[in-house]
Amino acid sequence: MQIRLLLDANLSWRSVNLLRQYYDDCSHVDSIGLSIPARDMEIWEYARQNEMIIVTNDEDFLHLAGAKGFPPKVILLRVGNQSRKHIEHLLINMKPQIILFIDSPEYGVLELV
Repeated sequence: MQIRLLLDANLSWRSVNLLRQYYDDCSHVDSIGLSIPARDMEIWEYARQNEMIIVTNDEDFLHLAGAKGFPPKVILLRVGNQSRKHIEHLLINMKPQIILFIDSPEYGVLELV
């Protein structure tokens, strides 16, 4: 299975190039043709249609996953206000857990702390 990440607006677009070295694809919501700022439902539908995993700090996606199920799956970052580098390293270091999460038919949200 491919790992395709879609970074929410609350994450830096600058992370895309680095994360593409570790994941099959990575895009930022501001660069995929959605309205700026994109509404959560637009992001949700785009991720679902393009088989992407939403990476966000926004708990609204946790609520959407609870209401709508998955796909798309959501990686919810519970790290507070951290630097871009910290978030990049977290996503890189947690790749084995992210792979297990993506392969799981049971879980739609992965919370990283």
